[in-house]
Amino acid sequence: MAEDISSLAAEDCSPCCSDALSPGDKEYDDILELNQFDGLPYSSRFYKLLREREELPVWTAKSDFMDTLAEGQFVVVSGSAKTGRSSQIPQWCAEFCLSVHFQHGTVVCTQIHAQQAVDLALRVADEMDVNIGHEVGYSIPLETCGTSDTVLRYCTDDMLLREMMSDPLLERYGVVVVDQAHQRTVATDVLQGLLKDVALQRPELRVVLLTAVEPEPKQLAHFTGSAAPLIRLQSPAAGEVVHSSTGDGYFCSALRLVLEIHHSEEGGDVVVFLVTTQEIDLAHDILCRESHSLPPGLGELLPVAVHPGQPGSLPVLGEEEETGRTRRVFLTSSPNEDFFWAVGSISFVIDAGLEKRYVYNPRIRTNSVIIQPISTGQARSRRQLAGPTGKCFCLYPEDRQLPADTRPHIVESDITSTVLFLRRMEIAGLRHCAFMDRPDPEGLMQALEELDYLAALDNDGNLSEMGIIMSEFPLEPQMAKTLLASCEFDCVSEVVIIAAMLTAPACFTVPSVDLRPEATQCHVKFQHPEGDHFTLINIYKAFKQCQQDPHCDVEKWCQDFYLSHAALLMADALRAELTDTLKRIELPVSVPAFGSRSNTLSIKRALLAGFFMQVARDVDGSGNYFILTHKHVAQIHPQSAYGAKSPKLGLPEWVLYHEHSFAEDNCLRTVTPITPEQFIQMAPQYFFFNLPPSESKDLLQNILNHEASQYQEEKPPTSQEEPQEEQTNDRCVLQ
Repeated sequence: MAEDISSLAAEDCSPCCSDALSPGDKEYDDILELNQFDGLPYSSRFYKLLREREELPVWTAKSDFMDTLAEGQFVVVSGSAKTGRSSQIPQWCAEFCLSVHFQHGTVVCTQIHAQQAVDLALRVADEMDVNIGHEVGYSIPLETCGTSDTVLRYCTDDMLLREMMSDPLLERYGVVVVDQAHQRTVATDVLQGLLKDVALQRPELRVVLLTAVEPEPKQLAHFTGSAAPLIRLQSPAAGEVVHSSTGDGYFCSALRLVLEIHHSEEGGDVVVFLVTTQEIDLAHDILCRESHSLPPGLGELLPVAVHPGQPGSLPVLGEEEETGRTRRVFLTSSPNEDFFWAVGSISFVIDAGLEKRYVYNPRIRTNSVIIQPISTGQARSRRQLAGPTGKCFCLYPEDRQLPADTRPHIVESDITSTVLFLRRMEIAGLRHCAFMDRPDPEGLMQALEELDYLAALDNDGNLSEMGIIMSEFPLEPQMAKTLLASCEFDCVSEVVIIAAMLTAPACFTVPSVDLRPEATQCHVKFQHPEGDHFTLINIYKAFKQCQQDPHCDVEKWCQDFYLSHAALLMADALRAELTDTLKRIELPVSVPAFGSRSNTLSIKRALLAGFFMQVARDVDGSGNYFILTHKHVAQIHPQSAYGAKSPKLGLPEWVLYHEHSFAEDNCLRTVTPITPEQFIQMAPQYFFFNLPPSESKDLLQNILNHEASQYQEEKPPTSQEEPQEEQTNDRCVLQ
């Protein structure tokens, strides 16, 4: 290998690097040049795109990057999205692997968002003049496009982590590229922590980190203890920057600026960075209404909502068509700075300078919301989107002190799923994850406690057989436990639908204010008297029935009932994946029996097996629900079957809930009524004893004592220990 690498440093391994002929000369050269990845002649489009690629700022660093990659295991490259780092560097890594005949594997490049992984794979396949799904592919949740011969694969970081469960040393890869490492998501930090151990066991592996901002010293020194080689890309210069102080009125100021820009008739699209999803939707509605009253001579104003982590209506990468007099206004929020790397028509950026962060509170097992200033790196990335001739309006004072770095998500997130995954990786042989920033100790203890309650850990703190099976599913641990319990209670067909519907994005669309009463009436038609979890089954079954009807237009049906077609398709695909996983590990899949009394009770028992920690009681009969685990009081969400907008069902005394949206509205979402007897039967005994003192716990204790006395009267025990042991087994059905 040493000879191959040294020869790579001395000469070019790809026609892209050749200086013998200019791209223009090659188009007219008599000898057809062959693509080394598929053996076919290059098309004329390849040379056209090559000229565009050579104009990217990253191109000047190619020689330096290839030399550094050949000489060492680790390389860090920093540069904004517009430098071309995410599309070019993985291609060069593929050239590196080709030069050594892929003897150590192929290339994988991780992304935070699935949409970006797909977009980049399509663009790179076009630039490399190969077919998507063959030489270049992608892998995102519920969708894989590629073959065993794929040499460059884009994927989300969580997909690569799941791949490590079966291939802990990533032996199919010779180069791992971690893009957007500056975002410091939980999955990205865990991946970097595991890669440190993998690199020690595989000296031939190359690890490349790509960041949009200058990496922190500890990030540079993470892998070897000393600073890894850093290549700084020359980012495009930012245009004019205008600061203004708007106080809390940034939302109105941003919309006013959009309309002023449009009236000015200056060309170019606009990107508006707001703070919350609600602001994005509201701004979209307002601008849609305003666009109808604009003079026709100004051209069309087209607002486009681009929510974080969700595909937006962005143009096909590299193929932006002239939109005539149409001005697009992209409404988005953090961390979407990298979403617009291929939109060259942006001339204006409006930046509120704030972002919304979820901070997990382990004491109350829910998230709090913090609105805080963006980091200096984020501010710089936003300014650069407008390009050297554009203009950025910063809706905050120039002297505002912005944080230097982005706070790692690992220290402020619920890490229960992460702990379950890391315990699984210990079994696979990776016994140490070297975190750059250690998780919050209290959050770590709460995660271990929760996994213990779910019977995912044994007495030594290692994964139990139950925990190993739970880790096979792409679900939160509580939902995975619920799905496994459904195998015992013979209601898998129904619970797998619930799991898919709750894991996919929300299926209910939020229309404009004037249409919301109509949407509520449509949603009422699907309500099930046994609770919201059962309502989700009704919606899914109605969706599938429409799909199977040749005369039913599924998209129009979803639109008529104010349901998200994309979310239901994702739930359908997730249900199929979960069913395949159950069959692969040879767990029984029950025959559908939805609607029968016994099936209803079984579903509730299965839900309680996983979500016994999320139970609340109406303490005053007026809808104030006391949460047993942390003594907070919340209300049922208005859109629930038991909420204020659906008064036909009475308020149940005891409920199991899926989510407590403490930060937004302090509401319990997706609730199903239960009985205290069902809770006592399914909750582990030591969880019940650890509940904080309360009137609700006393009521449960009285029921428990009454059941114990009845049991003793019916069947007198032969010893003091036997009744207690049998009683415990009755209440701990699945442990």
